[in-house]
This record gives sequence, structure tokens and C-alpha cells, in this order.
Amino acid sequence: MAALGWLTPRRRSATARSVLAGEASAEAARKSTQETLDSQETLAPLDTSDREPQFPVHGDAMAAAFFDLDNTVMQGAALFHFGRGLYKRKFFETRDLVRFAWQQAWFRLAGVEDPEHMQEARDSALSIVQGHRVSELMSIGEEIYDEYMAERIWPGTRALAQAHLDAGQKVWLVTAAPVEIAQVIARRLGLTGALGTVAESVEGVYTGKLVGEPLHGPAKAEAVRALAAAENLDLSRCAAYSDSHNDIPMLSLVGHPYAINPDAKLRKHAHNLDWRLRDYRTGRKAAKVGIPAAAGVGAVAGGTAAAIALHRRRR
Repeated sequence: MAALGWLTPRRRSATARSVLAGEASAEAARKSTQETLDSQETLAPLDTSDREPQFPVHGDAMAAAFFDLDNTVMQGAALFHFGRGLYKRKFFETRDLVRFAWQQAWFRLAGVEDPEHMQEARDSALSIVQGHRVSELMSIGEEIYDEYMAERIWPGTRALAQAHLDAGQKVWLVTAAPVEIAQVIARRLGLTGALGTVAESVEGVYTGKLVGEPLHGPAKAEAVRALAAAENLDLSRCAAYSDSHNDIPMLSLVGHPYAINPDAKLRKHAHNLDWRLRDYRTGRKAAKVGIPAAAGVGAVAGGTAAAIALHRRRR
């Protein structure tokens, strides 16, 4: 770990809790990798004939790709969709769903993460799952993926991930969403695994506490750093993809950073550093030379309208 830290110095200071969250997420991800690989779904071949031949490099065992989830791989916030599924199963009351819906509506309209909303969502999620078994939430997560998430995957970003898989590289989700839910999404997309927020559990039951802190900002970079050390990866040969300026620490770790559906701050940062860009939200191709061509544009779902309608019915 010390050697890797020398090779890839931290671009932004991380707290002890960030390091703990990152290391816990990396450990959880590695434990689930073999199971994920064994149960991967076979994906239909994607047309990547016009992607840049030099990247990703085929057969490079020391390279991997790291994808943010919310608004990068999937439209909207995974935690919100998970909350919808739990509400449907009577885990909490309507007023809680309204709060989740408002946070999601704001996220969709603004296109950026709000720390206060994330804190509220985290606290709500922890209180909801406290006392439930991890296996129960994993099983429910499979159902919720089919109900609310599958249709919100950006085809373009999925094609980018597939290009790395086709090159023989591992592909990991990196998200502030609970690691169990992230693992479900990764498995359903045929990816290697996932790094996510680790909730404490004792004998398979959630305690309502976190290990460290949410996997957000610097904590994501720490998780990627820890996983790279465990997997013997060369981060200078790896790629990372995100929509948010909050993920600049993670993007700065790798040799191939990509801004996908970027918020204004990340777009400006990426432009200044000549990072590659692509935007799937409107169909405009903001890619610089070298990014692999990808499949079509994801459709915009009606989450915002549903949230507003639900709020009005409550009034």
C-alpha cells in the first residue's frame, strides 16, 4: 500500500474516515468478485468497430476501468430508485417517499449532487434498513433493479464499459450507493464488481451505522487506490468515468479520465486539462478525439413529473 501511495500520490487530502470507507469498500468488492463473475449475464455483442484502436488496450492485465453510477451509468440516483422499491414493499411511509422524490427531482433538474440531500438520503436509508438482514436487501435489490433501474441505464456508457470488457479488462462501479445494491447493478450489467458505501452488519443484520463514511468524493479515490493495490493494477493505465466534479479526486488518480454527462464544474475542469468528454443527455457528441464511439442515447424518464404529482396529491 505504501508503494502504491508513492506511485499515485493523493491529489486531495483524505480524512481517516475516507480512507476507512475506501478500504472497506475495496474489501467488500473483492470478496464479491468471484461470485459476480460466476453469475454474469451474457451481453449481446455491441458494435464498437469505430472505437479508437489504441484504447482500451487489449490484453493489458494491469489496466481496469472505474465507472461512477449516478448520472454516469444510470440516469438519476440509485438510492432514490432503491427507496421507491422499499416504499412499494412497505418499508417506510409516504412522507419519506415524497422527500426522496423531491431530492431526485432536484438532482435530475440540477444535474449535480447536493451534500445536504445526500446526507439526508444516507440517514434515511440507514434507519430504514436497520434490523433487516443483508440477504433480504440483496434479494429485494434484484427485484428493484428490474422494476426501476434497468430501463435507466445509459446505452452509451454501457457500451464504453463493454469496450473495456471486450479488451479483457476488469470494470468496476464506484458509487456512494450501498455496496450491496451496487453489486446487484454490476452483476446485472455483466461488470466485474462494485465499490460502494459499506453499512455495518453484525451476523448478517444491519446495525444502522456505516463503516467509515459514504463512498463520496475523496473516499471514492481511496477505494480505487486500495482496490488497485490489491489487484496489482497500474493506475496510470486505468480509466475512470464520472459526471460529477465531486469525483475529480478519483478521475485524477488514473491515466485516462473521462467526463460523462458532466456538470458545469467538471466540464470546465475537463476542458482545462484536456480530458475526454461525452454527453448522452441530449445526443450531442462532446467527445474529444480518442473516446470510443458508443451506442445510442438513453431516454429521459418521467421521474420529475411523478415526484411533483405525488407531492401535489399529498397536499
